[in-house]
Amino acid sequence: MDLTQGTEAEKKARAKKMMLWFGIISLLMSFAGWTSAYIVSRSREDWVSEIQLPNAFLYSTIVIIISSVSYMLAKKAIKDGEKASGTKWLWITLGLGILFVLLQFSGFSEMVAKGYYFTGPTSGIKVSFVFLIAMVHVVHVVAGMISLLVVLYNQNKGKYSPENYLGVTLGATFWHFLDLLWIYLVLFMFFVK
Repeated sequence: MDLTQGTEAEKKARAKKMMLWFGIISLLMSFAGWTSAYIVSRSREDWVSEIQLPNAFLYSTIVIIISSVSYMLAKKAIKDGEKASGTKWLWITLGLGILFVLLQFSGFSEMVAKGYYFTGPTSGIKVSFVFLIAMVHVVHVVAGMISLLVVLYNQNKGKYSPENYLGVTLGATFWHFLDLLWIYLVLFMFFVK
């Protein structure tokens, strides 16, 4: 397929999709770097292998999976021309995103209550990695919520239709990526001691 062919709208859509994928790939590379550093750091003398991940991380994993389902339902409703249903599912997704972030901070509080700190004399390299990886992911979920707010704004303005829902597709793709990334990260932190 020749990428220079097609209408102006088709070219812009391809460019937006390509930019999203470049962003996703760069995020993957960043998290691959941090998880690789985590693995390499396991050989350090100050590495503590037995750290109990907070229960809130498990609950937040369930929440973000449900939020991906709600975003899929929103996209399907918009694609089917069901504006009210699409809007409802977008709001539900946003609420679940907020709940995810709150659960993450609850998880950080659980860790601190157990004596695990990001930095300082009572901190360890593994704990610092867990905080770093989880916090950087939270920052990206907040970015995903900002993009979701843009999608909601456009939805309320009537900019999406069964023929034109690229913004919803891009937002959903990023959201699903964040979901899969968190599942990978929580499994990684649970199994890689």
